[in-house]
Amino acid sequence: QVQLVESGGGLVQAGGSLRLSCTASGRASSTYARAWFRQAPGKEREFVADIGWPGGTTNYGASVKGRFTISRDNAKNTAYLQMNSLKPEDTAIYYCAADSRLSTRNWRTWDYWGQGTQVTVSS
Repeated sequence: QVQLVESGGGLVQAGGSLRLSCTASGRASSTYARAWFRQAPGKEREFVADIGWPGGTTNYGASVKGRFTISRDNAKNTAYLQMNSLKPEDTAIYYCAADSRLSTRNWRTWDYWGQGTQVTVSS
């Protein structure tokens, strides 16, 4: 079993930045692929970014490419999402996910999830 705990969400003005963190614990979690998804009210959960292990492969959703950066610190078993140039449409609950290998952009294919952290961008 893998446990994921997110932190770093909050309220920020448009154009600002936030960094989300996701720390994992549990068996073999340090070698798992990691991802970020987000879900706005009334919308489907959306792929944001993912990163393989040990960290050479990254992928981004079209709406965040060039503004967001996913990274990981394997010594700390933590993944990060640096979010720059935030827009009001980035407002959502952001979820961290993990799997034994890089999965698809469909959230249903990822095995482990954090509780989510709220990000609100004001205009």
